[in-house]
Amino acid sequence: MASRSAPVDAPIIPTRTGRAPWTLRRRLVVAVVGLLALVSLVIGVVSVAILSASLMDGLDQQVKGAAERSSVFFDRRPNGDFTLTTPTASDVLNGPSQPPGTLALVYDGATVTAGYTDETGAVVALSSDQITQLVTELDSAVQKGDTSVPFSVNLGGDVGEYRVLAETARSGALYLVGLPVASVTGTATQLALIIAIVSLAGIVLVAFLATAIVRLALRPLQRVTATATRVSELPLDRGEVLLVDRVPAADTDPRTEVGRVGSALNRMLDHVDIALETRQASENKVRQFVADASHELRTPLASIRGYSELTRRSGQELPPDAIHALGRIESESVRMTGLVEDLLLLARLDEGRELEREPVDLTRLLVDVVSDAHAAGRDHIWDLDLPEEPVLAAGDGPRLHQVFANLLANARVHTDAGTRVEVALGVEGENAVVTVTDDGPGIPENLRGTLFERFARGDSSRFRGTGGSTGLGLAIVQAVVLAHHGEVTVDSRPGRTSFRVVLPLA
Repeated sequence: MASRSAPVDAPIIPTRTGRAPWTLRRRLVVAVVGLLALVSLVIGVVSVAILSASLMDGLDQQVKGAAERSSVFFDRRPNGDFTLTTPTASDVLNGPSQPPGTLALVYDGATVTAGYTDETGAVVALSSDQITQLVTELDSAVQKGDTSVPFSVNLGGDVGEYRVLAETARSGALYLVGLPVASVTGTATQLALIIAIVSLAGIVLVAFLATAIVRLALRPLQRVTATATRVSELPLDRGEVLLVDRVPAADTDPRTEVGRVGSALNRMLDHVDIALETRQASENKVRQFVADASHELRTPLASIRGYSELTRRSGQELPPDAIHALGRIESESVRMTGLVEDLLLLARLDEGRELEREPVDLTRLLVDVVSDAHAAGRDHIWDLDLPEEPVLAAGDGPRLHQVFANLLANARVHTDAGTRVEVALGVEGENAVVTVTDDGPGIPENLRGTLFERFARGDSSRFRGTGGSTGLGLAIVQAVVLAHHGEVTVDSRPGRTSFRVVLPLA
């Protein structure tokens, strides 16, 4: 049994928190969809750019044609007059073969006329700000000598952007002719919308197909994972283990990545299986030795105890030292007999021997156990909390009596006088729950992990003031409870320690 003292403060280890990592399936699907989206975007941008450039070149040719058709208005001379006339913007716009939306501006150095035709062919005058903008652009083009190259002008409002060409008439007048860019931008926008819709539909379709393909491709990996999961759930730490799970042969092809993983897992399982068989054989030998040794020691220990008692009771007068020595021999033989019995019980439980399965009245059993504990530890306060109706558990009565006797002895031996120990019985679902709680100093943190191990002690002494401690009491508690298909746990802190035993109801 483990002694109890104030727990040592354990260092606080920070835990990492953050967004959960993506699965391999999600990464593959996102990568495929992302690459497709990138390729679709590049194709769309390049296609729209090429189409826009081609349409803009065609529009520039149309602008140049409109400018050539407008030049005839500036070469006319009135009858009998040798000077060239300067037409207005309306004359240019009303000329033959001018498409709707044509824009014209005429500037002879003194007056400016400008306008554009709507869809019906009617001439619409420009605002003063728009005329000023056009004159500025016209002067700039003339000064730069770019009168043969069309350029873009955005007039805003309902007029929008135009592709215009500036020319100089033989009379010296400056004029400007343009066509709207709306047809080019409309066609490019329509193409971009079509590409976007088709690309989006393709991305969605590829996402579904990629998900299905990746899921199908990762099925072998899922089977490998399932095998590893089944093996991880086996109780490899105790008893005989049959490690028969292996990755299917179809998933161990070394020519594939998953096959190499499956093959490596199978080799690892083979090594683990051999190690477990070796461990089990060694444990069986040790368990058999303990059982045989315990069985063989029972007879000589009983003989030693009997002879010591017979010598003390023979009526012969013995020296005080001899009487003391015989008393010590008798007490140690009793202690050794208890140790041998405990070892023999653990060996039998380790072998998987089934205990008796009979209804056991836990109410009456706990009354007897607490009464015995009260007689052995009158310096402690013993409380018993029982339900109104009897609680029956399926199990071995003597072994369960030993379980609760060990728990109460543990509370009595490892707490100070005046400690309150409470034993409570209850029912939770299909299980009976027994708790043994005391208000002692608690169990040290460094002992809780090995509390139910054999020969676990809280100090290095072999003897205590209240009697010897073999370190097998809690080990027997756990072994017997597990043999009953139950569970035993402990919760301890300074001022409160509680052992909780769960047993199936009868």
